[in-house]
Amino acid sequence: MGSWISDARKRIYRNLKYRIMRPDPPAAPFRFNGPVVVVGSAPVSNRPAGFDESFRIITVNGSQSVIAKWGVDAPDITMMMFNQVEGTTANAIEVRRVLKGQRTGTLYVFLWRKDDRARLEEGLRAFDYKYDRLEIVDRYERMALLDRVADLRSLEMDADSKCSNGMNAVLFALYNGAPAVIVTGINPNSSGHVYNATGLTRLHVQMDKFLVSKLISERRPIFTADPPVSEELGIPLWSGSNH
Repeated sequence: MGSWISDARKRIYRNLKYRIMRPDPPAAPFRFNGPVVVVGSAPVSNRPAGFDESFRIITVNGSQSVIAKWGVDAPDITMMMFNQVEGTTANAIEVRRVLKGQRTGTLYVFLWRKDDRARLEEGLRAFDYKYDRLEIVDRYERMALLDRVADLRSLEMDADSKCSNGMNAVLFALYNGAPAVIVTGINPNSSGHVYNATGLTRLHVQMDKFLVSKLISERRPIFTADPPVSEELGIPLWSGSNH
């Protein structure tokens, strides 16, 4: 009973706050005028056909380790969950390991307290992760991203009602004008991460699948560079001629 009342109060609070705040989704530091590659951490990923300097790259958490093989030193944008900075889970520790000594263009950290930026900066320095610009994205800005781009409203009460950071990156690219969004290393059906061997099961699977299906049905310009993902989820395969 107590848990039900607590959840009800939380729903009411988040709904009211979202309606009162009317937040904007996070904005990119520049308009996307060419294809955007969203790189996730699924064990299998591929460099998109025709990849060149006109493509922008968004990496998620530790997936930056993938793009070194493409001859890219740093992504344009990185999206990271707050718990990767100080967390003690195996995944958080591995994320910090692969990002140690690396850099990015703009770093978006999700759900960190906006009034505690100094602690975030200190946490990033602790594993020597550098950036040109640092942005904190709160829960309501993330809710606005799903709302504005996909016309879906989530109060983010549990993992099943949220999409993954990879899909948030897709929404972010679409919101900021990307004419094509190519995903690689993003497969809700997979388990594990490219940068570790712990084989963790993915969260947000059903929400991600639903969101992908909705975007495709609306003919949004999303593609995948991974043939198995194209076959499993029905995302059009990027051929290079789509550009």
